[in-house]
Amino acid sequence: MSARARWTSFAGAAVLTVLLGLYVWLVAARATALIRTGEPVGAVLGVALWVLPLVVVWLVFREWSLAVDVQRMADELAAADELPVDDLPRSPGGRIDRAAARAAFEPARELAEAEPDDWRSWYHLAFAYDAAGDRRRARESLRKASALHKA
Repeated sequence: MSARARWTSFAGAAVLTVLLGLYVWLVAARATALIRTGEPVGAVLGVALWVLPLVVVWLVFREWSLAVDVQRMADELAAADELPVDDLPRSPGGRIDRAAARAAFEPARELAEAEPDDWRSWYHLAFAYDAAGDRRRARESLRKASALHKA
């Protein structure tokens, strides 16, 4: 990824995070106003609404931490010329051919099973899952790679 594309991606994510932060601040302000009413129902609703901003802040922090570590891993792999190559055949609309993705998935899965303590194998498995259309497992694999990378 070029420096310009990386900067554009970062700027977009930062803008969305700021907008989400504004929304969370507004919810927290309304929750505080409900608590200050002194009414039992308002106070209970206010406390319940305060949970939402706390959960959102935790989730946003978790995602930014993962994004930073994934970029660090990508930089290390790029320096070692080991980044996953996206050379799978695509339809005219740009979708990856599922049969080719499944065929390319098996070597990545076997490598992760053979080297379960190597973050590189989990990183490659994450991109194989993504190409196969399984985004949930791709994120799980990236989280596993990140945990191993930090260790």
